[in-house]
Amino acid sequence: METKQLIGTFEEIFTTADPRVFFAPGRINLIGEHTDYNGGNVFPCAITYGTYAIAKKRSDQKIRMYSSNFPHTGVIDVEMDRLDYNAAHDWANYPKGMVKFLNQRHQSIDSGFDVLFYGNIPNGAGLSSSASIELVTGVLLENLFNLEIDRIDLVKLGQQVENQYIGVNSGIMDQFAIGMGKKDHGILLDCTTLEYEYAPLELEDYKIIIMNTNKQRTLATSKYNERRNECEKALVYLQQELDVLSLGAITEQTFEGNKNLIEDEVTMRRARHAVTENARTEKALHALKDGRLNEFGKLMNLSHISLRDDYEVTGLELDTLVEAAWEQEGTLGARMTGAGFGGCAIAIVEEDKIDEFIRSVGDKYLESTGLEATFYIASIGDGAKEIKVGG
Repeated sequence: METKQLIGTFEEIFTTADPRVFFAPGRINLIGEHTDYNGGNVFPCAITYGTYAIAKKRSDQKIRMYSSNFPHTGVIDVEMDRLDYNAAHDWANYPKGMVKFLNQRHQSIDSGFDVLFYGNIPNGAGLSSSASIELVTGVLLENLFNLEIDRIDLVKLGQQVENQYIGVNSGIMDQFAIGMGKKDHGILLDCTTLEYEYAPLELEDYKIIIMNTNKQRTLATSKYNERRNECEKALVYLQQELDVLSLGAITEQTFEGNKNLIEDEVTMRRARHAVTENARTEKALHALKDGRLNEFGKLMNLSHISLRDDYEVTGLELDTLVEAAWEQEGTLGARMTGAGFGGCAIAIVEEDKIDEFIRSVGDKYLESTGLEATFYIASIGDGAKEIKVGG
């Protein structure tokens, strides 16, 4: 849906003209999976799919919200002093939470507003539509009400809404990538300290292909907790000899020299993934800074192998997609992304080979799993911002 069309829908629904347009992207994690809770780095980027917010200030204390994705819910009306979580408001709780928390901090949102939301993030693809709606609300409030708020503070506020208002115990990577994204760059981020560094990722003749397994991630939560516990157990073993607070603080060399401290092989493999995957994020940064895109692709492949063999969070569907991707001409690298056990994988593929890639990988996947994969072609875009309309 084009911006012009969204403005037209806004003007029709709210019977008012000249709104402003805001956008926040979705995100993918390029490398560094299951490293964040182990004190390591992640390597996300913002993508060009995302959430649009068409908004205009009101003169009263009413907030009116409409989503083109959920037209059946109609316009949701709330008063500025009644912003508590309400299950009946469904998707509208994300923007409500941002208004509530931002106003608690700034107390300068002095009126209500009308807003139309529209997201083109593929449903269920794990590209973080919730953080996208939080951050697009954040930038619209920042701009409509002339708030002076540091972007990282806005990112933290988005996570706070997710954790304390929505009740989802998620980390900060999603909001960070969406708030701080930069066109043609990945971000090496330490989730503990929030230290970050941009890495140039000029794909030139390549595109990122997002491959959705279309398998429900039934095991993801229970296995996620199990893996966290296994990593904590491994750390306790290693702390007998090493003065470290997390697996992310251990180099590959130190791990190899001390892995015999871990008494069972499965726990050792879980820790080995956390340590080697964290090292891969650093190697990825250097490869991209030196323009070695091929090297980055190889690191993606090694990441998937580690997630498959040491961390065991892939499963038939993700392995089938990724292994089929590896076989295609023009594929630089491919790996699962996200928690695993379903969800998505990503590949970097030569632009003129994309049609054949999608056909061939799709056929192999259907043959092996009986499921149809969905493919999305993505570019790396900027973080949350206002879009200037007209000249």
